[in-house]
Amino acid sequence: MTWIYLTLFVFATFRLTRLIVFDKITVFIRKPFHKIVEDQDEEGNTVTYLEIKGKGLRRWIGELLSCYWCTGIWCAVGIYFSYVAVPHIAIPVITILAIAGCAGIIESFMK
Repeated sequence: MTWIYLTLFVFATFRLTRLIVFDKITVFIRKPFHKIVEDQDEEGNTVTYLEIKGKGLRRWIGELLSCYWCTGIWCAVGIYFSYVAVPHIAIPVITILAIAGCAGIIESFMK
């Protein structure tokens, strides 16, 4: 593996993890495991927090999907093994995710 592939994998893992854990477009993945709760603080401000649903496997998946670090490890595993198993399919997907990841990082510096 070259440093170029490693760089692609890092940015692709970053983007895929953010996509799963934070993006609105993937809320359908998290919805069976998470409940968004809104509450009022003492000053009348609305405070939003995440509540994990269920027990057992459902709760475990909910915890996983709420943890950026945990989800990131599984995304890295998936990206690497997809590259090993089907590189002709994985490389275009990894490249697109890496480009999007770099764009996201650049955008965060521009704000």
